[in-house]
Amino acid sequence: MNEIKKGWRWVPTLYFAEGLPYFAVTAISVILYKRMGVSNADIALYTSWFYLPWVIKPFWSPIVDMLSTRRLWIVATQLIMGASLASIAFTIPLNSFLQWTLCLFWLMAFSSATHDIAADGFYMLGLDEEGQSFFAGIRSTFYRIATIFGQGILIYFAGKLEVVTNNIALAWSVTFGILCALLLLLGFYHYKALPRPAIDVPRSVSSIREAFASFGKIITSYFKKPDIVPALLFMLLFRLPEAQLVKLINPFLMDGRAEGGLAMTTEQIGITYGTIGVIGLIAGGIIGGICISRGGLKYWLWPMVAAISVPDLVYVYLSYAQPDSLAIINGCVFVEQLGYGFGFTAYMLYLIYFAQGEYPTAHYAISTAFMALGMMLPGMVSGYIQESVGYFNFFIWVIMCCAVTFLVSARLKIDPAFGKKQK
Repeated sequence: MNEIKKGWRWVPTLYFAEGLPYFAVTAISVILYKRMGVSNADIALYTSWFYLPWVIKPFWSPIVDMLSTRRLWIVATQLIMGASLASIAFTIPLNSFLQWTLCLFWLMAFSSATHDIAADGFYMLGLDEEGQSFFAGIRSTFYRIATIFGQGILIYFAGKLEVVTNNIALAWSVTFGILCALLLLLGFYHYKALPRPAIDVPRSVSSIREAFASFGKIITSYFKKPDIVPALLFMLLFRLPEAQLVKLINPFLMDGRAEGGLAMTTEQIGITYGTIGVIGLIAGGIIGGICISRGGLKYWLWPMVAAISVPDLVYVYLSYAQPDSLAIINGCVFVEQLGYGFGFTAYMLYLIYFAQGEYPTAHYAISTAFMALGMMLPGMVSGYIQESVGYFNFFIWVIMCCAVTFLVSARLKIDPAFGKKQK
């Protein structure tokens, strides 16, 4: 119980700090660049590259163990990310802001991925087994709170500043300055608040050599797993529609009606996509977890495949009708995100299922790398597709890509008992 009491001092803030930079890099950057006049093609290409650190994250995780303690990595990366955010705030008003901010977001992305490695490892060292179980849901809750804060509250605040100052660059500089201050405060707080577990020490040279030697064995065993080809196709292509959609939703909501968009303000984006949409996403995930615990992954696979695919039709409707009503727009976004959260549960559970056996932790990490790659590659070309065919035809294309989601899901072999709560 004492471990749990101590855990309240650092677990919630640690996972709030883990979520903030990730969403700043992958989501807030999209809105920033759109408001600064960058084209959809360039936004999709450049911001999709930000996923690369999470793609290759498993390959440098041994370095985190080798060079220092996980505690020090956590504090150092939080301070680096805070400094990066400060630099972004200062460079936004420059004529060469795009080049500077891209470099700084890259630094943030690598720091954030490294922070993920250190934080998840520290969680296992800083808590006993009872504490790990107790905080499992709490840490994911605070990660989700970071989503609402980053994509909702901060975006809404930036929109308010745009109106008050009548200066888009200044508004976003102030917004990133606030985010910087928050990360720096969290870094200094964790320097004091994080425990110092006796087992959180750098590995010896011999153990590091063994780790790298075993890494090849782990990789080999991963690709020798049964049904590896259907599994990889599923990991890479299940979210093919969403990987393209996610890069263009905010530009679509913000673009003028003459360009096929909905002409929403930054404030409205913060409420519609950053708050209402995120609530739908969280609710869908919770409902999905409950359903799988009662029927198992195999039983719920096809309803979840449908849920992650069919609601994408709301963007076909929105791009065709271009409604003025915020209630209609909010409802459509909520439905799509609810379906995505529900369907994505099947994806994450399958990664856990496939990682079973020898080296489950390492194999799961490799699977998440393929997950990030599956978001990165389609996202890179999505902007060019949209600019070539327009929003309405782009969303039709996304719906056509849903057929791929069904095809790769059809080839999976899943134990009917997996995921079902044992009586």
